Amino acid sequence: MSDLPLISLRGVTKRYGEGATSFLALKGVDLDIQRGEFVAIMGPSGSGKSTAMNTLGCLDRPTGGQYLFKGAHVESLTRDERARLRRRFFGFVFQGFNLLARTSAQENVELPLLYRGESASARRAAAAKALEAVGLKGWEHHTPAELSGGQQQRVAIARAIVTEPAVLLADEPTGNLDTQRSHEIMDLISRLNSEQGITVLMVTHEPDMAAYAQRMVRFVDGLVSTDKRNQQRALPGSYKPAAALETR
Repeated sequence: MSDLPLISLRGVTKRYGEGATSFLALKGVDLDIQRGEFVAIMGPSGSGKSTAMNTLGCLDRPTGGQYLFKGAHVESLTRDERARLRRRFFGFVFQGFNLLARTSAQENVELPLLYRGESASARRAAAAKALEAVGLKGWEHHTPAELSGGQQQRVAIARAIVTEPAVLLADEPTGNLDTQRSHEIMDLISRLNSEQGITVLMVTHEPDMAAYAQRMVRFVDGLVSTDKRNQQRALPGSYKPAAALETR
């Protein structure tokens, strides 16, 4: 059983709408994700990559085909069962940081544990650990308005990993950041993957961000067009700002 992929899609389709106005966003996707992989999902607008991400994250239910997670058939689960699966195994990071504006970093990170019904002391301890893991020890009581964009995304990542998920799904996680902060966030995500063994699935349209992944899966017209290993993977800390290069 340990040789099974963590995630397996077989002939997965997704149709929106009905009748003449319906649209087939996924047209029979086959995809395997192994435990501990870092996979970048790419493709032009309308290619199906975001629909695939929503399906993988149990935010949406496929119209047809099979979705197996740890060998269990996800496509047959009810909405409530998919919600429980998400809470237990998945963490999410989005382009918009989606933080509560008047709430401290600590309290933002505690939210998933609050939904789980964890005690206040357990929430505080887990949130402090997650914030330290993303380099924000000492920033626990700052609100989003008191944090930079990069720091806000770090809080969002801490919130995503505070439940110790098996899978981190990142949808354009650097889309609102400048180049240097983007690479800092990718360094962080790469380290979470390599040091904590979190499986990472990331949607991005930026080749230099996708370069951090082990695999690049490209969607075109609702199907996987290419699926290849990244032979020149960017390593954490490899990015050097132009100004730094000029002084060397």
